[in-house]
Amino acid sequence: MSAGFCRRRPLSHNLTVEKLTKNFSGLRALNEVSLTLAQGEILGLIGPNGSGKTTLINVITGLLKPSAGRVSVGPTDITGWPAHKIARLGLARTFQTIKLFANLTVLENVEVAAVSAGLSRRQAQQRAAAMLAELGIERLASLPAGALPYGEERRVEIARALARQPHFLLLDEPAAGLNEVESDTLLESLQAIPAKYGCGILIVDHDMRLIMRLCRRLHVLSYGLTIGEGTPEQIRQNPAVIEAYLGSTRGERHAHA
Repeated sequence: MSAGFCRRRPLSHNLTVEKLTKNFSGLRALNEVSLTLAQGEILGLIGPNGSGKTTLINVITGLLKPSAGRVSVGPTDITGWPAHKIARLGLARTFQTIKLFANLTVLENVEVAAVSAGLSRRQAQQRAAAMLAELGIERLASLPAGALPYGEERRVEIARALARQPHFLLLDEPAAGLNEVESDTLLESLQAIPAKYGCGILIVDHDMRLIMRLCRRLHVLSYGLTIGEGTPEQIRQNPAVIEAYLGSTRGERHAHA
């Protein structure tokens, strides 16, 4: 499979979030959060439960409208765009709660995503098969998605997102519920994606063993505020992050979701 197979078109822009704020009935879930994600980069977004991580992904991808701030891809301001329009621009995501079509086969689930990206049925079948192979789950192609173990469902959802040819892939707790072996397999798959397909990855997860090995840069939220940015080593030594998050999860693979 060629390195350009998953690319929709050449792009050298960044995904940029500037002073993003989101209020819910007086509660400030995000407070002027800013970050940048480049293509070819894997950025980890971590923090305690309720810190605003999923809210940030929901605003970036158009499921929620921001109260203030700006989201852009290169020169294009996508702030407040509907989710389907943002998806067409090249942003794909997964969800904490898995959203597969239980009555369709695994291959058909991924085909649906490829068709929605503008491919013909035949092209979609080819891409779906390639994405299942990329995630090491081609053996599951003919099984109904509703019959899969939880860990395999997670990988199918990533294959489905990748089938949309994203410029940016946003993963919301892809390692949730995985054992150590499954987490290691996921790590290997995710490490290969940016270079092979030219897309950037923003990953939210509580699996610190995975995050610290996968990401060269981390962004840490607590109560909607950015409390740390930097390399994994810098984050491990950041007093504010240790107090708010790592101090309670150090030595554990998973925090409670």
